[in-house]
Amino acid sequence: MTDTSSTRRASFWEWTQVVLIVANLAWTTACLGGYRPETMVVTSALNAVLLATHFLSRAFSRVENRTRAHPAGWWLLPFLVYGVVNVLRVTPVGWLGWKDWLGWAQMILVFWVVVNAVRGTAARTFLFAGLVLVALGSAAMAGYQRFVKPDWLMMGRIQADQFLGRASGSFGIPNSLAALLLLLIPVLAVLTFRKGAGAVQRVACGYAALALFGALVLTISRGAWLALALVLAGWPIFARGSWRRRVGLTVLAVVGVVAGFLALYFTLPGVRLRFVQMKHDAGEVTRPIMWRGAWRIFREHPAWGGGAGSYNVLFEKHRPERYQDEPTWAHNDYLNTLSDYGAVGFVLFFGAAGVLSWRAVGKQTAAPRDWLDEPRVQGALAAGAVAFALQLFVDFHFKIPALGMAFAIVTALMVQRAWPVSGGAPAGPRWPLALQCAAAAVVLVAAAAWVIPFYRAEALRYAARQSISRMARADLEPGEERRELERALSDLGRATELNPRNGQAWADLAYATALWSRMDRARIKEHGRDAEAAAARALALSQVVPDFWVRRGVALDMQGRRAEAGDAFVHALSLAPASAGFWYYQAYHLSLNKTDGALALAAANFCLRLDPGNVEAQSLRQRLASAQRLP
Repeated sequence: MTDTSSTRRASFWEWTQVVLIVANLAWTTACLGGYRPETMVVTSALNAVLLATHFLSRAFSRVENRTRAHPAGWWLLPFLVYGVVNVLRVTPVGWLGWKDWLGWAQMILVFWVVVNAVRGTAARTFLFAGLVLVALGSAAMAGYQRFVKPDWLMMGRIQADQFLGRASGSFGIPNSLAALLLLLIPVLAVLTFRKGAGAVQRVACGYAALALFGALVLTISRGAWLALALVLAGWPIFARGSWRRRVGLTVLAVVGVVAGFLALYFTLPGVRLRFVQMKHDAGEVTRPIMWRGAWRIFREHPAWGGGAGSYNVLFEKHRPERYQDEPTWAHNDYLNTLSDYGAVGFVLFFGAAGVLSWRAVGKQTAAPRDWLDEPRVQGALAAGAVAFALQLFVDFHFKIPALGMAFAIVTALMVQRAWPVSGGAPAGPRWPLALQCAAAAVVLVAAAAWVIPFYRAEALRYAARQSISRMARADLEPGEERRELERALSDLGRATELNPRNGQAWADLAYATALWSRMDRARIKEHGRDAEAAAARALALSQVVPDFWVRRGVALDMQGRRAEAGDAFVHALSLAPASAGFWYYQAYHLSLNKTDGALALAAANFCLRLDPGNVEAQSLRQRLASAQRLP
């Protein structure tokens, strides 16, 4: 039976889902890719509406518009189920586990909806065009950032010094923009020279391909360039024709890639500097440190992993002395998944992805039904997805929601057309109307009662912690510092109300309470008890986060309970033995007792050995050294 889903007229429900996806992608991409939790409040709400609409479309769509669920979507659901079990039973940091799981769930949700619901040619064309326009918008921002205001970022942010001179567009990191561009450059290039294409399509796709390629150059992303070069060099091998023809095309592609690289190297100083720096460092410097940490965590927990979202916490045990940055993720999504979810989770996701790729290649349709179904277009979509997947070896694109959504769209369009639903027949009797409506209601209630408050709590916590960090760096007037602390305490209190299981929110509340005692020194012990109570709530949720033990130690010191505080600081150092910040807290704690001056000085010296630029430790060491010289 012929599948007519690509030629039929898209229904109201199909268009609604497409518009929701495009609008959400545009919003999330424009807001630093969804990195900040306040962005995810809106993103998750729109995704909840999308899933509810999908259920309602299955309930109310006409019989002729209903088709069987695409088998590709079912392959990814076991990973989500396993992820829930991992969060509930394995991870020692549940709030981080749910945050990580929600990221995976929303990416898979977009894949599921596109592969099952976006079937009409017009609807899929609109979806693809929307993705291209989002990428073009980000490319335009990259140009502004590179040539007009180098430190500009979306949402009023300022670009980090390490990325100045490189374009990141609407993202915070240049590599993230490069990943989005990789998905689309190959297919736009093919559409430019597509046989039978009209002049308008050739011009539009050609200019779009050039604009995205230009933005890719501005990112100066070595990993993205290498991924694209490997794909372009290897693409002819999979083309049609004799082996002699394919080898010849491969040689030409390699020559073209090398020539293009040399042209960029000798004409753009920024490109030359990046590669000279790589040569000087003998390759990567920091990434191998993060990779080794992830691998060691996996070796300790090979089956189930250290737990969803646990990498950044468990890395402290494996931190080398020479590395003091905050990694957050492993900068390799494959290793990060092994670290967090173990071999079981890795196989459930990437194994399923491999099966889908193999089935998509092995079940090509007999004849194209529209432009997206043409073999060359399908091959170009696959090339972009492969380049994206290659870059995952050196970055964390699945942790950036906008990139996860874009990848889900591209792969769903590819899988849907290359591996059509068998026979394309209508789905037969639909689920009971009441059951479909109930499912939609459950999704909306879960989003309103759990997901949105989860992100709102994290947004409040994140903003408060950022405010506290700014206070530490800036020399504020007493009145201004008081207002900042009052706001931070209020936001953290609200965050713990919205999500009482966010351990970091409780720890940050303990931190802010300890700082507030500077404004009210007459009640320092009372504030210490309040800080201790907040730290205790954090430790009740997780005892593997060294920061939680530090918060407890500080609170106990405020009450004069030195011995108990010392135990807390020692416990923190046992979890993070090479962290300069925690050694500073130990040094400060020891400095409170004059008889421990020599130990405090030794701890301060070790802190500065780990981080010579620690200003607080420098001041403490100077004070301790002066005290040691006194008769």
